[in-house]
Order: sequence, then C-alpha cells, then structure tokens
Amino acid sequence: MKVLIINGSPRVNGNTSVALAEMEKVFAKNGIETETVQVGGMEIRGCLGCGYCFKNGTCAVDDIVNELAPKFEACDGLVVGSPVYYAAANGTLVSLLDRLFYSTKFNKTMKVGAAVAVARRGGCSATFDQLNKYFTIAGMPVAPSQYWNSVHGRKPGEAAQDEEGLQTMRTLAENMSFLIKSIALGKEAYGIPEKEPWTMTNFIR
Repeated sequence: MKVLIINGSPRVNGNTSVALAEMEKVFAKNGIETETVQVGGMEIRGCLGCGYCFKNGTCAVDDIVNELAPKFEACDGLVVGSPVYYAAANGTLVSLLDRLFYSTKFNKTMKVGAAVAVARRGGCSATFDQLNKYFTIAGMPVAPSQYWNSVHGRKPGEAAQDEEGLQTMRTLAENMSFLIKSIALGKEAYGIPEKEPWTMTNFIR
C-alpha cells in the first residue's frame, strides 16, 4: 500500500514539510509506503483547456504533471499539503492539481484523499475546503482527523511547536491508514461501486 504526498510549498524543509513529515512517521508505523514530491518551487503553468488529454491521455504540457500521473494511478491515497496564500492554496499547486485531476482518466474511486493547510495565522479553513474539492469530484473518500487539517507557524520550523496541529496530523494519518486498509479489504470482498454513464447537463442551451 502506498500514499503519494504532494508538498505545495516552495520552501524546502519549511512548515508544510514539518506537518507532512509527522504523517509520514505514522504511515511508516502502519506499513504504508510514502513518496513525497515537492512541487511548490517548480514552474507549472495552468490548464490550457486545449482538450489534448482527451485524445492522448496525457497533458499537452509535458512536465511534472505527466510524471506524477502514473504515481497517482498506482497509489492508494493522496495527501496534498499547501501553505496558505491569501486564504488559498499556493497557485503553483493549484495549477498542478487542476491539470493532474483533469488530464488523468483512470478511475480514482476509493483512493483516499487528505488535505493539509499550513499558515501563520488565518486562511487554513478556506484552503482546506479548496483542496478537498479535488477529492470529492473524483469519488475519493476524504480522511478525517480530530480537527480541520491545519498546522500553524511562520518562521521555518515553527510548526514543530504547534502540538495540537501535529497531533491532528498524526490522527489524520492513523485514520487514513485505517481507511486505506479497510477499502482494500472491501475491494476484495465487494469490488468498487459501479458508475453510471455520466449525464452532463448544460444550464444554457
């Protein structure tokens, strides 16, 4: 079993890394492999809306998005962490997620998702909500914790002092591990839910 972790911070070893590392320790204890990819400092452009992926199965912009696609398909869970910029996720991360979710056509149903927001003070809840929307539109169960998934700190490393935030990360990883294992058993016994053919309704004819 494997969890892919996407770190949307441009700061290597910053507070987002502190939060995600707390989860990594719990995943390791539960026998779940992790791979962390830090994307916040990369040059990642937004979606072109060109439709290339519908015909070719990959994004027209051949960058980290296409590299992450097979890792996303192979994983059992996805964790996305971001610093908070103006009460929202890092724009680089948003560009990546828009293209990653849109260009990959494999079935994401029952892969477990978790979002983590890190801020000096405010905006975590809005960022948390924003990131969770990627999971729910793709049929991915969202792992719960004991509080909204946020950790606080301004200077690099200060997140290590947020004891409640780190406990929230550990609880999140424990619950995510349980969900991943439970879903694996459920797949063996029952498979995954069948999907109806997509009915798309336009509001303007």
